[in-house]
Amino acid sequence: YHDGRLQLGDDSWIGPQCFLHAAGGIRIGERVGIGPGVRILTSFHREEGRSQAVLYSDIEKGEVVIEEDSNVGMSTTILPGVCIGRGSVIGAGSVVTRDVEPYSVMAGVPARLLKRRPKNSGDDG
Repeated sequence: YHDGRLQLGDDSWIGPQCFLHAAGGIRIGERVGIGPGVRILTSFHREEGRSQAVLYSDIEKGEVVIEEDSNVGMSTTILPGVCIGRGSVIGAGSVVTRDVEPYSVMAGVPARLLKRRPKNSGDDG
């Protein structure tokens, strides 16, 4: 899409075979890792009932934000409008359907909270 925007912070990297759909905008903070095959979607077709073909229904956009110091595991899918909070880790193959609190470890389909990252090495949280 010609009007989309992709912003990539310093010291961040994007693995091979990723699909970044920036129609609704993507902001990736500093020191973020995006694993191979990650898909970031920023738009979807609205549900307008059976009388309207899905293909012709209106498109809704939602910016995706991945805050600094986060890591997104390979083959993860991030849906429109999601914000992944600072310092979070998303497990490989996850589908992120809602916002992620800072310093969370999430995984699964849909992604669920597994734990909070500790403040210091060796802490329990």
